[in-house]
Amino acid sequence: MTYEFDAHTAVHDNGDGTYAADLDPGWVVGGGVNGGYLLAVIGTALRASFPAKPDPLAVSAYYLSAGTPGPAEVAVDVRREGGSVGTASVELRQDGVTRIAALATYGDLDRLGDDVRTTAEELDLPPVEECVANTLSPKEILEMAPMMGRFDMRFHPDHVGWAVGQPNGRGEIAAWFRLADGREPDPVSLLMVVDALPPVTFSLGMMGWAPTLELTAHVRAKPAPGWLKVRHATRNLAGGMFEEDCEVWDSAGRLVAQSRQLARQPRPV
Repeated sequence: MTYEFDAHTAVHDNGDGTYAADLDPGWVVGGGVNGGYLLAVIGTALRASFPAKPDPLAVSAYYLSAGTPGPAEVAVDVRREGGSVGTASVELRQDGVTRIAALATYGDLDRLGDDVRTTAEELDLPPVEECVANTLSPKEILEMAPMMGRFDMRFHPDHVGWAVGQPNGRGEIAAWFRLADGREPDPVSLLMVVDALPPVTFSLGMMGWAPTLELTAHVRAKPAPGWLKVRHATRNLAGGMFEEDCEVWDSAGRLVAQSRQLARQPRPV
């Protein structure tokens, strides 16, 4: 069985350090293709470039222009391939225009050991059946973000007031998350998950597309099968920009991914 996510992030090796991709229109949000999806396309090309080091450990991406559905090229320049990690610079381009420029470090998460010491507290969400499904989002949100159809998200009941014009002002949105067709999470898909929820500024009453300027993702472990818990939060909006911090917890209660991005405050669409 070929899952939707795998088909939409597939790349073809051109044999010269570049990979051909076809960006699917189902991942559009606001004025462009979702940044997390684009990061996963890049992540798939990097995985092909490091066959002995298949997992993203750290990816830092700068978003230079909005991606559009259709053909794209991912150019990978391997800078170092050591014993345990490999590092590459990478660009995603369309029609000669660079959409994303990134640096990434890849490795093998199975070889990193089991020593975990953390003060992080697992995200607390009500049971899935008590949370609010993304399919109940306002019509205008679903039209602005076709990519919502790619997911099954169940939002914390206290974090969905924005959908009815009553944002809670906390700068936080949390939800259960899984892909709509049942594909289980893996390290590359986590690059998409960290940018999958609506912009956290929705909880501040600021609706609309929020273009990402920079996003850094750290993948900390291979996720266990099942639902993920995802939380976006912000503490500061200034100069027309805000930071969005993300945590992703797996069904085994492990913190499997973290990210921070800097984005522009929402623009009407």
